[in-house]
Amino acid sequence: MSSPEYIQYHGILLPPVAHSMESLEYAQNFSVEDTDVFAVTYPKSGTVWMQEILPLVLTGGDLTPIQTIPNWDRAPWLEEKRLALVVDQLTSPRPLVTHLPYHLMPQSFHNSKAKVIYVMRNPKDVMVSSYYFHQMAGFLEDPGTFDEFMDKFLEGRVLFGKWTDHMKSWRCSELGDRIMYITYEELVQDLPAALRRISDFLGRNLSEETIQKIAKHCSFNTMKANQMSNFSLVPKIYMDSDKSPFLRKGVAGDWKNHFTSEQLARFTSVIRKELKGESFSLPWSLD
Repeated sequence: MSSPEYIQYHGILLPPVAHSMESLEYAQNFSVEDTDVFAVTYPKSGTVWMQEILPLVLTGGDLTPIQTIPNWDRAPWLEEKRLALVVDQLTSPRPLVTHLPYHLMPQSFHNSKAKVIYVMRNPKDVMVSSYYFHQMAGFLEDPGTFDEFMDKFLEGRVLFGKWTDHMKSWRCSELGDRIMYITYEELVQDLPAALRRISDFLGRNLSEETIQKIAKHCSFNTMKANQMSNFSLVPKIYMDSDKSPFLRKGVAGDWKNHFTSEQLARFTSVIRKELKGESFSLPWSLD
């Protein structure tokens, strides 16, 4: 499958297999409700994990959606074509996900009380995950060598632009208590603790039994075996799991198996320069 041209939208690149100018216009005119909950991520930072977690937390642990509805329909992307087709099937509070930077969210979002969980991941692991995703996704450009892909990643010539720009837009948002920040690494390290934080933020006050039940069903191995969550329902022409499974490792720190010392120095230098003068600090060491 030859890679089609990407859509350019306000300076960011999007794959036309899931996006169109119509879907992006639909997103801009979307009517956000006060009870909506958005999981916001830069690509390859835990989006699919949140599509598993959010519906379970919001329904008090009801497994039915997880076992019967594909993840892209149970917590659809705001900017993708599927939203218009499935939005009427969502019940309040609606779980939604998006990769959009803060300034491209619809006006109704800014006027609402909708809550946001922003999931951040160590950018070195984001890049490694993205590199493998480009190898298996027929709708994306071939990544080239790891070194070549690093250049693309650091320059923002990848889906949704620069990692630093995306993170800065949401870290500097003026949402107050409407936004919660959590890291992919926290989810990996202690999922029940992360679920308690998410539950409390959303005012769900779930019991310990329910937290443990959700944690079990949101484990990497359970998700990898669930065809409603592992993208095995997607035709091979779009995602070839023989090249690389969509849910590959689900670990933190895999970058150490890929970066040379020279690449690490280059990557760290660019990220530090991009974030110079920002009021927030990163939750991980860049070295």
